[in-house]
Amino acid sequence: MIVLTKKEMQTVFTMEEAIQADKEALRLFSQGKSTVPLRTNIDVPEHGGQSLYMPAYVAGDNQALGVKIVSIYPGNIEKNLPSVPATMVLLNAETGIVEAMMDGTYLTQLRTGAVQGAATDILARKDAKIAALIGTGGQAISQLEAMLTVRSLDEVRIVDIDKERCEQFVKEMSEQFAHFNTKLIAVDNSEEAVKGADIITSVTTSRRATFSGEHVKNGAHVNGVGAYTPEMHELPSEIIVRADKVIFDTMEGVLAEAGDIITPLKEGLVERSHYQGDLGEVMLGKILGRENEEDITVFKTVGTAVLDVVTAEKILVKAKKLGVGTQIAL
Repeated sequence: MIVLTKKEMQTVFTMEEAIQADKEALRLFSQGKSTVPLRTNIDVPEHGGQSLYMPAYVAGDNQALGVKIVSIYPGNIEKNLPSVPATMVLLNAETGIVEAMMDGTYLTQLRTGAVQGAATDILARKDAKIAALIGTGGQAISQLEAMLTVRSLDEVRIVDIDKERCEQFVKEMSEQFAHFNTKLIAVDNSEEAVKGADIITSVTTSRRATFSGEHVKNGAHVNGVGAYTPEMHELPSEIIVRADKVIFDTMEGVLAEAGDIITPLKEGLVERSHYQGDLGEVMLGKILGRENEEDITVFKTVGTAVLDVVTAEKILVKAKKLGVGTQIAL
């Protein structure tokens, strides 16, 4: 068995490779070549914790089998431990034997940034030059890198409820991503970030809209990445109504979990037919993505274990090829 740390994963696998992996994962999902059981949640009340198990199997030429284990233990902060530790366990699809363990927290950040990058690459205008990033939490780095990877941007306007944190984020990212030659700007509010932006990515767990739909220009592409429960609502209902195309990572997951998509439907602001389908179906030509330069496109993701197992399998293959990781005999 091979154990891979975050640093080792970063060494062997790029964001560009992760975006291609996520595209492949969603294509396979839309072709019916995956098995994704419902997530299993186990409460551990004695310790104020919860453990979540997200398994998946993907068939095809490059089979992938595994389970991501994510625990939520808020009290860990007092013990100087991660409050949401995560581990990815990969099994050999032919033998069922565990092949690898890797940093599940980083894997989640990578594949979540990459799925937004995949959607932005497929749905945003090719000439997009200005982007907005709303939220500078744990997922923000990969979200920023994904946008920079798929489009040659002149500037990214970044906003957060904590201005000091936002400015620090911009300073650090300007150094880390200097090779993209894109100007990163900390702005005071979402209106300033969104007005005139070609790409808008919101990555927060907000229970109310993080920007106003009226400020979104025609032709913009919008990504809703952070909100993943029926109570969360980071995308304004107005932009869902205005959108020409509303595309998901998985229809089943989004309609079960995403408040910013469920609410407009419940309130009668849109019909079910307003939601076109999955990104994998766009890639397969089953449904249409952007049709013209004035279309407003929206992509919503709540995540799926298919993304985890396919990306993890490709990281493992690359690590083996490069001789990276720690071998452990069981």
